[in-house]
Amino acid sequence: MKTFSIAIHGGAGTLVKGMMTPELEAQYKSALQSALNEGYKLLDHGKSAIEAVEEAVKLLENSHLFNAGKGSVFTATETHEMDASIMDGKTLNAGGVSLITGIKNPVSLARDVMEKSEHVFLAGDGAMQFAKELNYKLEDASYFYDEFRHKQWLEIKDTDSFQLDHSTKKDSKFGTVGAVACDKDGNIAAATSTGGMTNKKWGRVGDSPMIGAGNYANNKTCAISCTGSGEFFIKGVVAYDVACLMEHKGMSVEDASNEVINKRILDIGGDGGLIAVDAKGNIAMPFNTEGMYRGQKSSNGVNEVAIYG
Repeated sequence: MKTFSIAIHGGAGTLVKGMMTPELEAQYKSALQSALNEGYKLLDHGKSAIEAVEEAVKLLENSHLFNAGKGSVFTATETHEMDASIMDGKTLNAGGVSLITGIKNPVSLARDVMEKSEHVFLAGDGAMQFAKELNYKLEDASYFYDEFRHKQWLEIKDTDSFQLDHSTKKDSKFGTVGAVACDKDGNIAAATSTGGMTNKKWGRVGDSPMIGAGNYANNKTCAISCTGSGEFFIKGVVAYDVACLMEHKGMSVEDASNEVINKRILDIGGDGGLIAVDAKGNIAMPFNTEGMYRGQKSSNGVNEVAIYG
């Protein structure tokens, strides 16, 4: 039987080791393992890669520990603006949403864009109108409130600084979540979700909801979910770049992922990481930061979660 597998991430860049208590580390690892197990269980029961990645990302969105869904960071106006995307490697169908508020699971709305609209990418008021027409329940702002995130914001509010997640210093690190999977039929899929960056202004959008930049899936090559300095991942069209190296240079998913994360993105000044899977179930999880919240589980017996390098 073909190998089936799933990989997840909860962001590249990590809380500095001195700030990461054993209790907090255990919480992160437990949340990662739980999402990994649920996604894997669906694959084991013969469900599709799309179902597995959506379920895994939903569970990460439901945790206050990650900068997506419930734990999303605060914008300059003390609100939450969330982005998400999903892509099916079998059909190349994809869906993305950006600048949405009050939606508990942005990844599910992205999937609905893919399956229930004629479009790929909806943003802002239009995306919210679409959600309303599908009878999405809007959560109160208090659902998304997290004390740690609020403190992050208070430190830099009313300034021109912005902050990527999991950091004690400004302009540093990330917290996007994502999943990639290969199912029993050899179909692959990717999903990514984020709350963006703390104190972001002017409707800033990162790479996470952009197909080809932060998220991509094609059965011919790989499924990718990225996390990192979004502006650079957009400039480098990172997710598609990995797929291109596989398609046009015949590289393995491991070699292509490493080339992009440890060379090409560094060359233009970006940092972060990605998770990738090919249609044979091979997984790669490179990062060029001090850590990346990550996990992988496969029918060949692999089952691990990790934070640091």
